[in-house]
Amino acid sequence: MPSASRTILAVGGAHIDRRGRVAGPFVPGASNPGTMREEVGGGVFNAARVMAGRGARVALMSARGGDAAGEAVAAAIAAAGIADLSAVYLDRTTASYTAILDADGDVVAALADMALYDAAFDRQLRRSGARAAVADADAVLCDANLSTAALDRLAGLAGASPLYAIAISPAKVGRLAPVADRLAGLFMNRREAAALTATAATAPPQALVAALRTAGLARAVVTAGGGELIAFDDEAFYRLTPPPPRRIADVTGAGDALAGTMVESLTAKIPFAEALRRGVAAAVLCLESAAAIADHDDQTFAQTLARVPAPAFLPLPQDRTVCP
Repeated sequence: MPSASRTILAVGGAHIDRRGRVAGPFVPGASNPGTMREEVGGGVFNAARVMAGRGARVALMSARGGDAAGEAVAAAIAAAGIADLSAVYLDRTTASYTAILDADGDVVAALADMALYDAAFDRQLRRSGARAAVADADAVLCDANLSTAALDRLAGLAGASPLYAIAISPAKVGRLAPVADRLAGLFMNRREAAALTATAATAPPQALVAALRTAGLARAVVTAGGGELIAFDDEAFYRLTPPPPRRIADVTGAGDALAGTMVESLTAKIPFAEALRRGVAAAVLCLESAAAIADHDDQTFAQTLARVPAPAFLPLPQDRTVCP
């Protein structure tokens, strides 16, 4: 069930998301038969839709071009019941993400055309309207589509309000390093965690947690596809193996669904371990859906949540130095 409503500001990507899925084995360097679908996506926008669906009041600050793709993004934001605080650049092209998935739904190649974000967010966050939006929010969720300068500015504006982040990709997660100690939580996968901490993606959980805490993070969640998820806050280190989805329709958006559900839950004062279970349930439902964000009712969510085990609680690594 949705928890008590809070106001959450989402800052980051809202763009055209194209996903092509090959019909058989993927052959590099060749034409692969398959299907292509297109919808509005983006890390923060996907998470924002989840938060709004769970009853939170959500505002979105993004950037788009003055083209047909930008109109589609605006329509999707409105349809989700999200307040649109985005900037529109009439002479620019709306950002896009194009992924090629294998027959099992896993990404084999992707292209992110997002130059607009690098130029837009720092400028937008200088405006008085942006400062007012941050001040009015109970929590802020951003993604690493923001530039390093924009992330630093946003962290400064957030002040004592909790600021959460989605890593987006191994190539972009490094942008979050300078503000890691100002984040209330970071959501990432194993490859992104390895890129942030310069550790191996196969590092033992305790070593990875130690490295992330050394990087300055107070709370984080690290996913591993369908494998064991690890997380920590200032009280404990958690390990949780998600229940298998009934089917995997598409992996896109699962991490965003987890992040959005957890941020909404934490903002409503749900304990971290329970927020983690809820996030995993949302991710499982997303994996079962062909859309980036699953359309489900409260009963379906409750049934999926019942399949998610309680996380194992372990002591936090005491040494904050990076383990081998």
